[in-house]
Amino acid sequence: MGSGSHRTSFVDFYEVAVAQDRIHLTAEKRTNKQTRVSVSNVKRAIPKNMALIAVRILGSNSRTALRRWCRFSYSSASAAVAEVESTEVKDYADYRRSLYGQITHKALLVDAVGTLVLPSQPMAQIYRTIGEKYGVEYSEDEILFRYRRAYGQPWGKSRLRYVNDGKPFWQYIVSYSTGCSDPQYFEELYNYYMTDKAWHLNDPEAGEVFRALRKSGVKLAVVSNFDTRLRPLLRALNCDTWFDAVAVSAEVAAEKPNPTIFLKACELLDVKPEDAVHVGDDRRNDIWGARDAGCDGWLWGSDVHTFKEVAQRIGVQV
Repeated sequence: MGSGSHRTSFVDFYEVAVAQDRIHLTAEKRTNKQTRVSVSNVKRAIPKNMALIAVRILGSNSRTALRRWCRFSYSSASAAVAEVESTEVKDYADYRRSLYGQITHKALLVDAVGTLVLPSQPMAQIYRTIGEKYGVEYSEDEILFRYRRAYGQPWGKSRLRYVNDGKPFWQYIVSYSTGCSDPQYFEELYNYYMTDKAWHLNDPEAGEVFRALRKSGVKLAVVSNFDTRLRPLLRALNCDTWFDAVAVSAEVAAEKPNPTIFLKACELLDVKPEDAVHVGDDRRNDIWGARDAGCDGWLWGSDVHTFKEVAQRIGVQV
């Protein structure tokens, strides 16, 4: 019985090792010496029998040893993929520069919530704190659960969630999330999210970077799914003057990932979509939407992590 259980465990670990082995991607050198990843013809970088060899060397009874080998295998593969991806980014940047010169893009489009600005306190905490004097009794966890449920439901009164000031939509969200329909509570909460108490800049160096970009001739625009509070919010955060244009869904009548809002931003900046890059934290809304419009798209938190990094990728040193 003991040997049988050992055999099963070994097979399990071996299958893990083979599965990890399959993620290894190799870089194929083309005749022009540019590096690319062949996804359709993936070559295994480590033979399958490496797992068996590792066990024989480290001891057939050593699960820990096999785990270590698996972790090493995975880490090596991850490092290899990261290196190839880094090379691809460099190759693409070089390609852009061969077409457009040192500055790869004429315009930078920036998402608002999650990229440019962040909430200063958790939403449920604010809903609860302000709501206490209006009789809100739900806990923060309950408010958060109900908020997510309400926000995820189709909004049947319009094809857009945010129309003009967006109040009908937000009244529904607040009422469902908290169980409180007091109009005074809603107005206080609604107005709060138009102030610098509710939000802060995600990147403290954003202003310096944006000034450098504009000085280098790169045009800037905010592209956001938001209601008409966005403009006063940008003024409250003293960052409205950083941008040449603002494309907000409540005014454009199109929400990301609809390419219309990106095209509108390009129109406001007087640039072609292929000359613009959009940076945002949502893969579907920001990246796929931008690319559908013909723009480049960089995912915040993955492709880029700071606006200084964005500027460097565009070709502007800060």
